[in-house]
Amino acid sequence: QVQLVESGGGVVQAGDSLRLSCAASGLTVRLYGTAWFRQAPGREREFVGAISWGQGSIYYGDSVTGRFTISRDNAVNTVYLQMNTLKPEDTAVYYCADPKNVGSALGRDQNGYEYWGQGTQVTVSS
Repeated sequence: QVQLVESGGGVVQAGDSLRLSCAASGLTVRLYGTAWFRQAPGREREFVGAISWGQGSIYYGDSVTGRFTISRDNAVNTVYLQMNTLKPEDTAVYYCADPKNVGSALGRDQNGYEYWGQGTQVTVSS
């Protein structure tokens, strides 16, 4: 049974940093790749970034490029999202997601992902 568990969310002030974790069980993130999405109240789920399987190519959504960094620790089967220079508009529930199959190309469409975590709330005050 696949399980993704996000942690690390909280309430911070604008300009602060947070690091989110996505701990996986039931699959090997190095083989699947992992994406991060976020969803603010009343808005559609937004692609934040992804780290591909294998060597781990990384790419980001336009709104977070230069501020957020994705990394992976294969030894503990965990993917991280380091968020710096946070803004109030970064307030959202953050989710990690994995595709259904090993070696899948990771896209920006949430429909391309089979497994999701429960989400972790990030609130950035001005």
